[in-house]
Amino acid sequence: MNVFQVFTHKVAAAAKALPLDAVDWNEVNFARVVVEPPNDPAHGDMATNAAMVLAKPLGRKPRDLAAGLCEQLTQDPLIEEANVAGPGFVNLRLKPSFWTDQLVEILKAGERYGADIVPDPRKINVEYVSANPTGPMHVGHCRGAVVGDTLANLLSFVGHDVTKEYYTNDAGVQIDVLARSVILRMKEALGEDIGPIPEGLYPGDYLIPVAKALAEEFGAAFFEKSNDEQLSVARDRAILAMMELIRGDLAVLNVRHDLFFSERSLHQMDGNQSRIDAILADLEKRDLVYVGQLPPPKGQLPEDWEDRPQTLMRTSDFGDDIDRPLKKSDGEYTYFAADVAYFEDKFQRGFDEMCFVLGADHAGYVKRLKAVAAAVSDGKADLTVLLCQLVKLMRDDQPVKMGKRTGEFVTLREVVEEVGVDAVRFMMLYRKSDAPLDFDFAKVTEQSKDNPVFYVQYAHARTHSVFNMAEERTSLTKEDWLNLDSLDLSRLNHDAELEIIRKMAVFPRLLSQAMETKEPHRLAFYLYDLASDFHAIWNLGKENEGLRFIIPQDLAVTKARLALVHGVNYVLRAGLGIMGVSAPLEMR
Repeated sequence: MNVFQVFTHKVAAAAKALPLDAVDWNEVNFARVVVEPPNDPAHGDMATNAAMVLAKPLGRKPRDLAAGLCEQLTQDPLIEEANVAGPGFVNLRLKPSFWTDQLVEILKAGERYGADIVPDPRKINVEYVSANPTGPMHVGHCRGAVVGDTLANLLSFVGHDVTKEYYTNDAGVQIDVLARSVILRMKEALGEDIGPIPEGLYPGDYLIPVAKALAEEFGAAFFEKSNDEQLSVARDRAILAMMELIRGDLAVLNVRHDLFFSERSLHQMDGNQSRIDAILADLEKRDLVYVGQLPPPKGQLPEDWEDRPQTLMRTSDFGDDIDRPLKKSDGEYTYFAADVAYFEDKFQRGFDEMCFVLGADHAGYVKRLKAVAAAVSDGKADLTVLLCQLVKLMRDDQPVKMGKRTGEFVTLREVVEEVGVDAVRFMMLYRKSDAPLDFDFAKVTEQSKDNPVFYVQYAHARTHSVFNMAEERTSLTKEDWLNLDSLDLSRLNHDAELEIIRKMAVFPRLLSQAMETKEPHRLAFYLYDLASDFHAIWNLGKENEGLRFIIPQDLAVTKARLALVHGVNYVLRAGLGIMGVSAPLEMR
């Protein structure tokens, strides 16, 4: 339950109960009225802007309206105090029993607290990574992999029907280059001195096993085939090998897609037409495709611009800067044509929303993708594009540029093997995706408050330490402090205890906001804050014996505090689970 939504409804009801003449409440828009945590917890538990939003349509002064709202709201049995602040904010302080009731809700839900909160679940496709199958995953792919995977987990957790998808760019020039690179390595495997790898081909040693396997299978007879046959065989084997390599790299990061979609499938002929042919023919019937000539763009001419009549899509009618070419001068389809067909394929599969997680170098594609979505779906499908900025690898504040295996770039696998999957996944989310990220190998492995992943995991491990100590020092078991009928939660009356319940009660709202904004990094910051509050209340017990979680001579307060700790345990585990980060029982 999102408690802030509950009080938003209460605020609206209080407004409608005000003694105001000649107000048609059906005409009053409450969309901008929000209830949220105050900037300063000292001001109360919640704050609302209702009086300032409603003042103009109701013809009242904001502070006068706020005073009336306070009078109405204090009649609610859950509200202890309501005050006017500033130009017309209303601050609310709730009764402690409300917060202990929220702890009961957390304990009932367990690790599913905050789950399945969307009233109308949607079918959502999240496409991420989608790197060309021409080599291993490098650290540049790592951030998008984690952001996309966590976003998909988040959307699924709150109740949407989510498909994790990888678009395999297995058609086009880069795949022919890959095939020619494998053929050259085959010659080397058969004993030929190939010298330095020519510029323009892929030099990586990861192609050697593919070439050796082909050499063992075909031998020198392979080169008796025509050039087209050689390319076809090498292309197919190389794609299979590279996708196996990519899947393995992603698995090391605990990233597993539900579907790998092949770009080549869009070009394959079924009878006398391909899927791209069929989809573009349908768009032409809808007058979304035409033959025309584009004016030269301002500034430097892009590589794909051609001074001739072309087959174009009317993307400028849907927010793009220009209409986009669908065919090259040689009659081949452009990459954009495949993008259009791919989106149509997703739409036909019934997705209400498509999310793309792309590198920052794809920023120029956002407008055209949004235009494609609007045109193809006739505005029925939503599209979100997340851009991931570069990751700068550091070691003790010094840049790391070269990988041990490639000599050129640091692979995803190298990063995970050095610091662990948990550190990689958490830290890739510890900045908003469109902001640059410094990843310091030394700092993400140190055991301190300055290392967020350690700090959060340590909080989870500490909860289990508390449970273990309770069973060692008292007669209590887990069943005792999770037996809601036997708990006296009114014993939780210290400000720090109530504050940590408030922090946990924010979790559903946090998930809802992260879902709506497609910002999974919010989860990392929230978990750090919750961990910080838990460590703080742990330290209070060191300073004051009466505030310890376990007081053997007072089992009632001990059970209540153990229930509180278990609530923290549940929320930490839920959040870490969405992030794909483990929740260890102990730290070593």
